[in-house]
Amino acid sequence: MNRHIMAASTLTSAIGLALAMQALPAQAQAPAMKDMSAMPQVVKDNMARMEQNKLEKCYGINAVSKNDCAEGAHSCAGQATQARDAKSFVLLPAGDCSKIQGGKLKPA
Repeated sequence: MNRHIMAASTLTSAIGLALAMQALPAQAQAPAMKDMSAMPQVVKDNMARMEQNKLEKCYGINAVSKNDCAEGAHSCAGQATQARDAKSFVLLPAGDCSKIQGGKLKPA
C-alpha cells in the first residue's frame, strides 16, 4: 500500500477515535436539530457530535471499516468496504479536510 495513503488512513483513524472519546458525554446534551426519528442511532449520534464539536464531513479519506457514515453506499458507521471510499465520510474539525490529500467536503 502506498505509504502516504497508509499515513493518511492512520491519522484519520486516530483523529476520529480521539474525537469520539471526547464527544461521548456531549452526545446526551446535543440540541434537537431536525426530525431524525427514523434515522439509526449512530446517525443521530454523529449529527449531534458534528453540531456540538463544529465538525465537518470529509469524504474519501476513510480506512476500511473506519468511516463515520456514508451517502447512499451503506447504512452507516464502520461499514466501509474499501479505503478512501468517495461516498463514505469521517468527521473532522472544520477546515482540516482540505488539508488532507484526497479529502472532499462533498460526496462523489
